[in-house]
Amino acid sequence: MIFDYATLKVIWWCTVGVILIVFALTDGWDLGIGMLSPFLGKSDLERRVILRAIEPNWEGNQTWLVIAGGVIFAAWPLVYAASFSGMYVAMLLVLFALFFRPVGFKYRNKVEDPRWRRWWDRGLFVGGFVPALVFGIAFGNLLIGLPFHFDVDLRAFSAGSFWQLLNPFALLAGVVSVSMLVMHGAAYLKLRVDGVLQERAGRAARIASAILIVAFAAAGVWVASGIEGYRITAMPDANGALNPLAKSVAKASGAWLDNYGHYRWMLAAPIGAFAGALGVLATSSTRFPLRTLVASGLAVVGIILTAGGSMFPFIMPSASHPSSSLTAWDAVSSRRTLQIMFWVTVVFVPLIAMYSAWAYAKMSGKVTAQTVQDEH
Repeated sequence: MIFDYATLKVIWWCTVGVILIVFALTDGWDLGIGMLSPFLGKSDLERRVILRAIEPNWEGNQTWLVIAGGVIFAAWPLVYAASFSGMYVAMLLVLFALFFRPVGFKYRNKVEDPRWRRWWDRGLFVGGFVPALVFGIAFGNLLIGLPFHFDVDLRAFSAGSFWQLLNPFALLAGVVSVSMLVMHGAAYLKLRVDGVLQERAGRAARIASAILIVAFAAAGVWVASGIEGYRITAMPDANGALNPLAKSVAKASGAWLDNYGHYRWMLAAPIGAFAGALGVLATSSTRFPLRTLVASGLAVVGIILTAGGSMFPFIMPSASHPSSSLTAWDAVSSRRTLQIMFWVTVVFVPLIAMYSAWAYAKMSGKVTAQTVQDEH
């Protein structure tokens, strides 16, 4: 099957989105549970039960983050270059925070000293909170635009600093991200444990979903009326246009809502986000934890699709030089590269997904205090 260049560009926009969604759905509950563990577990045994719910699968889930990085490097090389220039410190923060996860899971139970275990619990909290916060801040800054540009040789230059990333709207997006993943982690934990831990997980899911609804609604109002979005005003044919400087871009208030006006079906994304979060509120106190997890998953998918749908075809807008903004049409690799990557993805991504599903099937079931005690 041979696709034209414009179709391949859309396919890879969708592929990156699907990979990010799968990462948020799977490793998202790992990050959320890492944040919740020190608070929901009132004793060392309870915290061991909480961590045991994600310990067998978290490494496989994090594979999707690695895949996303590799795909962005190969499919959108200009995005990879410009993002490292503009968000280098933020990326290092995520990397160093993630270091706490493998060593935390491996070494936490090696020593029985309560102080030792408390410090590793804090490390696992950092390993969940910092990436969740930074991911949200990054998406917030993408909606605002980053201060970067390209010269005539397409070398990327960034005029921003790490502290400029911490603007009010980006911090609100960080709240959306953290509350979303805490809600999702609590929903998954509710499915995997029972008794008092299940009740606490349900309570945490309700609180996080309530915060998420308020923060997501506030972010939506802010996007609609408080920040300028981006519009392409002139661009060469989508089957060509590998030079981001060949187009014209204008900034305008409410521009991020354009796609919803042109394609009404895209409103399903924000509606699904609110419906999912409200579903968590409605079901988290019941005895049907799977419903809570499904509702939480709907909210996660809806929020990510809302952000992506609002920005399409923009990937990385430039606040300082709008014409340097990177889009799905001009930030991509060659047609041959995208075509080869398509077939590699068609073969290997389903294999990874099937293996992950098999691993979850093998590790399914409730995690109890007796289970953890029997293992040690």
